Amino acid sequence: MVKNFTNATPIIIGHRGASGYRPEHTLAAYELAIALGSDYIEPDLVSTKDGVLIARHENEISETTNVASHTEFANRKTTKIIDGESKTGWFTEDFTLAELKTLRAKERLPELRSQNTIYDGLFEIPSLQEIIDLAQQKSVEIGRKIGIYPETKHPTYFKSIELSLEEPLLATLAANGYQGSNAPIFIQSFEVSNLQDLSGKTDLPLVQLLNSSGKPYDFIVNGDHRTYADLATASGLKEIAKYAQAVGIHKNLLVPRDSAGKLRSPTSLVSDAHAAALLVHVWTFRNENFFLPLDFQGNPQGEYELFFSLGIDGVFSDYPDTAGLILHK
Repeated sequence: MVKNFTNATPIIIGHRGASGYRPEHTLAAYELAIALGSDYIEPDLVSTKDGVLIARHENEISETTNVASHTEFANRKTTKIIDGESKTGWFTEDFTLAELKTLRAKERLPELRSQNTIYDGLFEIPSLQEIIDLAQQKSVEIGRKIGIYPETKHPTYFKSIELSLEEPLLATLAANGYQGSNAPIFIQSFEVSNLQDLSGKTDLPLVQLLNSSGKPYDFIVNGDHRTYADLATASGLKEIAKYAQAVGIHKNLLVPRDSAGKLRSPTSLVSDAHAAALLVHVWTFRNENFFLPLDFQGNPQGEYELFFSLGIDGVFSDYPDTAGLILHK
């Protein structure tokens, strides 16, 4: 059994639920992720017009719901600038929770996961509270603590439209008994300033997400010249450790790929992060060849074996059962 630097078995995070098998960010996907062995389930959080936190990959929902077929909402299609990019569609912040509950989820990657399209139109958009209820109910039923791993999506944007994510998140977590550094939760963000702000308001574990390119959007807004690559250095990780307990890293930051998609030698990121007393959770593991490096085409198990051998502390997986097969063999 694989161990990490804390001498604990790495955790399996059901990425948006078991999203390889069900449309992502639905209670069905989360419930299946738990059944397939996930330790944590991961909701991306955005806000409704009436300030309720719900789970969607993006606040623009035409790719993940049937909103386009709801003629009563046709006039809400619009174009907005989200984190510097122009987006056209329907946005959660323009709907109440009650209105969003009339929509149904659909598979976001139908070309790659056509088998999931049979579930299109079946499942509602869940609220954070419903996801917490599921995790806590299942924890009792199966006698195994199921954690949640929420991400605040576009926090600078939502703050700018007076629908800040952090306050309702902390209030909901407190109301449901999440408290202390050992609570079964990690709060993650690609931005920095909101995590720094959260660190002064809560002792719940925080996770700085690091992408393989670009920079945090709040750095762009604030004129900070640093990039994710700068944050992933030994000195950058020490800065992160001042406000966070873990880093959630893109796989390519740990094992880069060459221009042909073949893996290169691992970087020192795991040892550097551990030296700063940060856990390392890696994203995202998927079984489809489209996502796999050349080295592991048709062999997603081999990719898990490689990354677990590097001493990581957790994986975000669309197929938590595959992760578990490798982790527990």
